[in-house]
Amino acid sequence: AVSRTRILATGGASHNKKILQVLSDVFNAPVYTIDTANSACLGSAYRAIHGLVAETNVSLADVVKLAPEPRLAVTPATGAEEV
Repeated sequence: AVSRTRILATGGASHNKKILQVLSDVFNAPVYTIDTANSACLGSAYRAIHGLVAETNVSLADVVKLAPEPRLAVTPATGAEEV
C-alpha cells in the first residue's frame, strides 16, 4: 500500500534541511515546505476567510486550495523504514 502521508513544515526550522531529513526518515514520509512569512497565522487566516464566505456554502477545503503550493523539500532516505 502506498502511504499518502506527507509532512508540511513551516517556520524557522523548515529552512534546515538536516532537521527536515530527520522528520522525513522518522515518519517515513516526504516533507514539504511553504515559503511564507508568519506561517503560524496561516491556518487562522484561512479559517477567517472560510468564516467570511460561510453563507455561500464554500468548504474549508476549497478555501485552502488558494494556499501557495507546498514544495517538496526532502524524501525519506533509502532504508529509513527499516531503522
